[in-house]
Amino acid sequence: MKATFFKHTLQFKQASGTSRGVLTYKDTWFIELKNNALKGIGECGMFKGLSIDHCDDFELKLKWACQNIDLGLEALLDQLVAFPSIQFGLEMAFRSLNQKSPFELFPSEFTKGKDSIPINGLIWMGDSLFMKQQIKDKLEAGFTCIKLKIGALDFDKELALLKSIRHEFDAQTIEIRVDANGAFKSREALEKLKRLSDFNLHSIEQPIKQGQHQEMAQLCSDTPLPIALDEELLGVFSVTNKQVLLQTIKPQYIILKPTLIGGFKGSQEWIDVAETSSIGWWVTSALESNIGLNAIAQWTYTLKNNLPQGLGTGGLFTNNVQAPLVVNSGRLFYDLKTKWNLKF
Repeated sequence: MKATFFKHTLQFKQASGTSRGVLTYKDTWFIELKNNALKGIGECGMFKGLSIDHCDDFELKLKWACQNIDLGLEALLDQLVAFPSIQFGLEMAFRSLNQKSPFELFPSEFTKGKDSIPINGLIWMGDSLFMKQQIKDKLEAGFTCIKLKIGALDFDKELALLKSIRHEFDAQTIEIRVDANGAFKSREALEKLKRLSDFNLHSIEQPIKQGQHQEMAQLCSDTPLPIALDEELLGVFSVTNKQVLLQTIKPQYIILKPTLIGGFKGSQEWIDVAETSSIGWWVTSALESNIGLNAIAQWTYTLKNNLPQGLGTGGLFTNNVQAPLVVNSGRLFYDLKTKWNLKF
């Protein structure tokens, strides 16, 4: 077997704002496997500034993984615990290699085009007019669940935006999730959650920065609004530590980003731990190309979670690969009429 990797820079169609700053591009890496006539591909979508494996040695580790590909998947995963995006890329590539089609990783009714996955519509940060236009577009496109990035604008302006949405659309018409990306200070977070709870929101992701376990535990205990952990899961590798984290904080939900938490294996460990504690969960992509999004979506479908998933990011880039992933009426479909084209 031979393995190689290459880097590609995805360009956003429009600058996308988060509480961490404005994104205009996103680097990603691909591992290609060849074994006689068989080929496989996986994506290592390390996220600079967010991924636990963002370091100067990242490409050296990728090179090492390719040079030692004959160790096999399990041995490689064990050696790359601190590099979850490479773990995921390898999982994807090996599964791709061993399927009849390199892009049908989890054959199902979804990949047959007979079923779909409910997803939320993502609303990027910006001024009120820009965010309102995005919301209008999502509603017109048939979404019944939207996710708003908050924490970068003036908080009163964000509340006014939510009030205007609720003035037009009640909670039965449109479900609203908000994501603070850790933007709130711990001393002010509970008061902000109380004010946000006036708008019948589904949940808030990561209200305070990760690593403040006792503060987050208190917040999850006192909150009037369900809290979902996101960044809090990063860098927690062993099952024991995952159990300790969730037992300590006791969140209402966790959010799984396979690229950031060790792929299918790492994500399934979080699901198993969460379900033993009656903690809800859903899956979200992390700005991968359509190759990574395809793998995440197919795996997510097999989990049979009925909540809207965070998988609507495939159309954000100008130079993505062509894939049969299509969003229609707030759901993700696998359109068999659209063929794969790996030319970026």
